[in-house]
Amino acid sequence: MPNEEEKEYLRPPTPPVDPKVAELASRLQSSKVASDDTDSSNRFDRKVDDEAKGEDGDLSDSELFAELERESDLELAGLREKRIEELRAEMTKAKDMRERDHGRYTEIMDEKEVIKTSANESRCVMHFYHRDFRRCQIMDKHLELIAPHHFKTRFCKVFVENVPWLVEKLQIKVLPCVICFINGVSKDRLIGFEEIGNDDAFTTTALELRLAQSGVIEARTTDKNKLVTKYSGRSIRDKEAEDDEDWRSDE
Repeated sequence: MPNEEEKEYLRPPTPPVDPKVAELASRLQSSKVASDDTDSSNRFDRKVDDEAKGEDGDLSDSELFAELERESDLELAGLREKRIEELRAEMTKAKDMRERDHGRYTEIMDEKEVIKTSANESRCVMHFYHRDFRRCQIMDKHLELIAPHHFKTRFCKVFVENVPWLVEKLQIKVLPCVICFINGVSKDRLIGFEEIGNDDAFTTTALELRLAQSGVIEARTTDKNKLVTKYSGRSIRDKEAEDDEDWRSDE
């Protein structure tokens, strides 16, 4: 049986040491060795010389401590300043987005403003509607609930009779029609209620998940595949809803 003295003990790895702390420890150790090797009769003279050296030559221990502390404060101050600048930039951006009606569901009346909004916003959900269509009113209620939860996305509605050229350009024939714009490009569209259950009583969550699938908003649930319909994975541009209200411009 080996003696206990012969047993090897595992030690945890040595944590990394800050270079300045290591320098300070080295100086303290050197000072101690020098103190041990010096004759006791010259200790007083050496003390006077060391104090003079601390003033005119290398830093004394107290000065090294003070320098280390100052540099740490400067590093922290730099990080704080950087974070403050980032927060200022974020606040400025949020203010600008709030002035552009982010976080709300608003109506745009002018056709040129509609085109400008769809082109300039990084993410935009635009509902083309008619005031006389009940399903458009249902869509309005759900989008109004969703908008405050997705501040980065612009939510708006457009009365089709105010934008005849755009309706023709986008080939909008069935209402309600929700078009998702990403970086100025029409990426997806939701026609009627087909992809959210084809029922007037669909939930706000179902609509929110469908919009998230297009990438125009960020999903607020980890279950991104929760919404599965018989139309999932199919193109929605050429679909026609038999029970949706058909609308065509007379222009």
